[in-house]
This record gives sequence, C-alpha cells and structure tokens, in this order.
Amino acid sequence: MTARASWQRCDDCHQELDELDPRPRCPACGGLLAIVHATSVTREQLAASTSPSGVWRYGDLVLPTAKGMAVSYPEGNTPLMRRQAIGDWCGVDALQLKHEGLNPTGSFKDRGMTVGITQAKRIGARAVACASTGNTAASLAAYAAHAGIPALCLVPEGQVTTAKLSQTLACGARTLVVDGDFDDCLRLMQQASSELGVYLLNSINPFRLEGQKTIVFEMLEQLNWHAPDWIVLPAGNLGNTAAFGKAIDEAMAHGLIARRPRIAAVQAEHASPFAAAFTREFDRLVPVHADTIATAIKIGAPASYSRGVRAIRSTNGVVITVTDAEILAAKGAIDRTGVGCEPASAASVAGVRKLCHAGTIGSAESVVAVLTGHILKDSSILQQIHGEHSIAPELANLPVRIPADVQAIAALLDSIEEGRIERS
Repeated sequence: MTARASWQRCDDCHQELDELDPRPRCPACGGLLAIVHATSVTREQLAASTSPSGVWRYGDLVLPTAKGMAVSYPEGNTPLMRRQAIGDWCGVDALQLKHEGLNPTGSFKDRGMTVGITQAKRIGARAVACASTGNTAASLAAYAAHAGIPALCLVPEGQVTTAKLSQTLACGARTLVVDGDFDDCLRLMQQASSELGVYLLNSINPFRLEGQKTIVFEMLEQLNWHAPDWIVLPAGNLGNTAAFGKAIDEAMAHGLIARRPRIAAVQAEHASPFAAAFTREFDRLVPVHADTIATAIKIGAPASYSRGVRAIRSTNGVVITVTDAEILAAKGAIDRTGVGCEPASAASVAGVRKLCHAGTIGSAESVVAVLTGHILKDSSILQQIHGEHSIAPELANLPVRIPADVQAIAALLDSIEEGRIERS
C-alpha cells in the first residue's frame, strides 16, 4: 500500500477522510476538518524551493501532492516592514508590519484561495462558492476565473464596499446580495453546498487554512526563523487565528523555530464574540449582532471559533477589543507613513498600542502586526475621513484650493515648513 502524503481529519471525532473527499464537514459528527501531512521538512529544504509563489514555496507543508498543478498568480511574498513612527505611536521599539494587502487581489485571502481553488480543480467541482464581507468574494472570483470554474458569491446587502464588490463582479462571479448579515449568508451557503453540490470555500474549508498558514511560515523565514514575541492580527471569522495556530504548531514540530510566539487576536468592540468568550475562559460562544466600520471583521458568529480557541490556548495568547475610534486612529497612523491599509487591518496596530499601554506587551518585545487588506479595499472610508465633513477631523487632510499662481504654491510650502497648513 502506498503511504499517504496528506489526509483530512475531523477536529472533534478524529475520523479520517481521503485527501480528495469533497465534503466540507465530517460526515460522522459534522465537525470541522483539518489537513494532516506525513511529510517532514527542514529550513534548508524550504530555502531550496524555486516556486515564485509565497504559498507554494512551502508546498510540502501545504499540499504536497498538488504542487505541480497549483492555480497560482503567484501570491504571497509580502513584505515585512518597519516604520518607526508606527512603533513610536504604539510604544513598541521592535514593531514590524506584515502587509498581506499586497497580494494579487489586495488581501490575505489569496493565500488560502490558491490552495482552495487548486483542490476544487483536483476534485472536479462543478462550481465554487462562498459567503463574504468582500475580500473572500473578490479572491474567489479571481482564482475561479483563472481556473475556469464557475463561481457563486453571497454578500450581505449594504455591508460590502464598492471596491470589493466591483472586483467580484469584474472577474465574472455570479453575485447574490442577501437581505441579512454575513452570518446569514454563511448559513445559506452551507445549506446550498450540501444540497446543490457546489464546493464551499469559506474558511471552514481546511484547504483554505493550509494556504493562510503560510503567512506565518513566510514571516518566520523573513526573520531568519527567530520567532517574534507576539503576532497580532485582526479577528473576525477566526480563519486566520486558526491558521496561525496551526502554523506555529507545525513550525515547532518540524524544528523550524525554537519557541512559540504568542498570538493576540483583536476584534472590533461591537463585533467581539470571541473576545467576550475569552473573558469567560472560553466557556461558550455567544453570537452577537456585529456592528463596526471594519467591515472585513464584521462577523457575529465566527465559524472557526473552536479552532481559534485552540490557537489562543496553545500559544498562551490573548483576545482583546478595540473601538472603531481606536481603529480609525491606528489607520491614520499607518496611512501617514505611506503604508496604508483598510480599516479592519488597522485593528491589529490598535491592538498593539492597547496591549502595550496595558503592560501586556513590553516596549522591548518583538512584535509583528498583520495588515490583512490594501488601503483601496475601502475607498469610501477614505472619503469619509478626508472629506469636508470628516468623521475623524484630527486625521482629515483636505485638498487646499489655490489660484493658478506659483506664489500660492510657495506660500503653501512655507506653511508646511512652519508646521501649519491653511485649509480652505
């Protein structure tokens, strides 16, 4: 009998399924499935990879049997950046930003989607589908178009930015606008998946998480396999939280790192069922009606809750909340350095600042904050901030009206040098 390279295993009852089994959940108990790999890797083997993809260069840790047939743009290879002004604002000397908004469609979702769509192609899926607050839909649409597979996206009415919705439509996905929130969309899509046979590619899909965990592998390799003290990330449906925990477990098991970084998951104050459960020692998940300007994490019933719990526990992590005002302030600090991100991404930096001020993160500790989406993913918030009736006047940078006279430019330059700019 040929030894298996990879297989699926239920998180709850541990029943095992073949790698190519298309069912989205365990047929025995309905639990979430995880991918298990038999392969072992070393730092040297990873360094020898010639794949242009920042996901498939870690193919032996992602999906060994699919490396030669990947549907890839490529994705990944995102920078690890240090901006002293942001570190100073947070109160952390060694803060770095892992900017996943620089993926092909502008968010970290591309890392999971390259693996999910590759798997859909391997099993001959008739169509792929997702529920989304925008980024998943945009990524699914692009990768499905690349693979030539029909795509179906369910989005909550009035809760997806124009930029994200336009991406989805432009790539040809059939997009259904649902009278409800993201949680309603996901329930409906799971029902459609089981009854209509479309391949579900939300983050409950275990192959999605295999791609998303490469954020951590790539980050660790960029740090020469010296794990930071903290990895801080926005938390909505908890797919990334779960993927990060799995990546850290595997990096330890393969001897790639010598110690575990701690995970800090950051939720918006009014979309924070995971944080509320953390304060009760994860006794249970109590869904909420989510409400936040950070639409990418506007989720009230996270599907990967149990996996997120394991990730926090295994890394001695924490879960906190930040207000929308704190998210906007962090976004302002990020944007002003020229880095830029969508509001949900800024939750991670807002979380670093809050944890540092609380003394949870020490000023001398090494921290990586993950930015999950590009600044142009939510252009409407930029208009709201930098418009005449700004929702955050302290951040507003209004255009300056001048006559067609070079002296007006000279006067403006003088005012900048003097530390003042007249608005008109």
